[in-house]
Amino acid sequence: MGKSPTADFTSVATVDELQPGERMVVELGRRWVAIFNVEGTYYAIEDVCTHDDGPLAEGELEGCVITCPRHGATFDIRTGKVLSAPAMVDVKSYDVQVRGNDIQVKPR
Repeated sequence: MGKSPTADFTSVATVDELQPGERMVVELGRRWVAIFNVEGTYYAIEDVCTHDDGPLAEGELEGCVITCPRHGATFDIRTGKVLSAPAMVDVKSYDVQVRGNDIQVKPR
């Protein structure tokens, strides 16, 4: 028997709680995860800059690029890929799906 397509996904919010252009931070296990709604598409990354553990969700978001508010490292919220120094390591990203009214995430 294979896993269902929703296996390992965790509900973290509802679509009503996260309107386009908004973001929120949720606790998932022992990690803080930033969830973004960019023009109706949801993305999720760990809310910790890999340079100095700063809170990424507090940074400026332009399109799908978040800038760490501490030292200016940038990351692509779609993939977690680091785009500029001083960070050198990608941030953990999550798969996101909407089931009914629930926004669900799963580590990649």
